[in-house]
Amino acid sequence: MAVASEFFADARARMVDSQIRPNKVTDTRILHAMRTLPREQFLPLTLAPLAYADEDVPLGNGRVLMEPMVLARLLQAAAALSGEVALVVGAGCGYGAAVLAACGPRVTALEEDAALADRAREVLAEHAPGVSVVTGPLAQGWAASGPYDLIVIEGAVREIPPAIAQQLRVERGRLVGVIAPGDGTSQAVLAEVTPAGLRASPIFDCATPLLPSLIPAPAFVF
Repeated sequence: MAVASEFFADARARMVDSQIRPNKVTDTRILHAMRTLPREQFLPLTLAPLAYADEDVPLGNGRVLMEPMVLARLLQAAAALSGEVALVVGAGCGYGAAVLAACGPRVTALEEDAALADRAREVLAEHAPGVSVVTGPLAQGWAASGPYDLIVIEGAVREIPPAIAQQLRVERGRLVGVIAPGDGTSQAVLAEVTPAGLRASPIFDCATPLLPSLIPAPAFVF
């Protein structure tokens, strides 16, 4: 057990020093969280050896644990502030919600897969007990805990679901996620509430899998 613990601690440090910091992540809160949170414990035992790879880790049913660099850059762009109210959509096994919570906001983690939500509750109870895990359809967001200063969509979408966008706080609400248009390069975006509606600005290119339940149904063509 001690050997495994040392192995994962070393892998955690190498993840931050070789994947996160060289990719323009300078927020010390994020760096500290990713150095200390045991990412492997958020995964099933069989997937733990993949915890610190620089790629998405498949969780089954089309879901993944997001690549560390992509998650870190999204959270840095979100610029979370202590005391803010935040929602993570597609929280999966809870790791992203834990990193976000370490930056100071009060976090609600929304997941629709019951098994993933159960795992998130179990691990977050130890490593980020302030995070509230709720279960429901991702496309509907979680209005009960809103409005939100910040929403993180932990996975790619074709477009931002309107119900989620409407749960942002009017004065300063912002959202980070990945837009995968289907006919071009996927981009991480920072979307902010403006008088004219939600305005999304690209941050960086990335290849993040789509959240299956947020893929629009094919349009009927005559």
